[in-house]
Amino acid sequence: MTTDNRLIVCPQCGAVNRVNSGREAQAACGKCGGKVFEAQPLELVGSTFDRHINKSDVPVLVDFYSPTCGPCLMMGPQFADAAKTLFPKARLAKIDTSAEQAVAARYGIRAVPTLILFRNGREIARQSGAMDARGIAGWAGQHI
Repeated sequence: MTTDNRLIVCPQCGAVNRVNSGREAQAACGKCGGKVFEAQPLELVGSTFDRHINKSDVPVLVDFYSPTCGPCLMMGPQFADAAKTLFPKARLAKIDTSAEQAVAARYGIRAVPTLILFRNGREIARQSGAMDARGIAGWAGQHI
């Protein structure tokens, strides 16, 4: 019998955990004991961004946003709703481009909000502009 395992980065301590597919909601981190994967967006910073993008087998959909952007603020709750729809097929995360300018520059972010879907450390899709939860989930689902 073959078990399908996925590597998932712990949002609390950054440890990489091997989790059985289908058990993501119950998985606890082997290092800190925290929940490894939840149906809500993570807030990433420069020091955690690369680890989550590069070390996880789960696709990561990142919302590049600014807290002073009206459309970004309107899309925030929609992004959180999309996390529930896409769980456990994808992890959703947010990164504040005004605080993390180096990450935004590395990915050529010129407008916010911009969504980038990553798989195995590589960008596989990009979309700029605010969307509702259904639009976010539909767009991401086409690329996962």
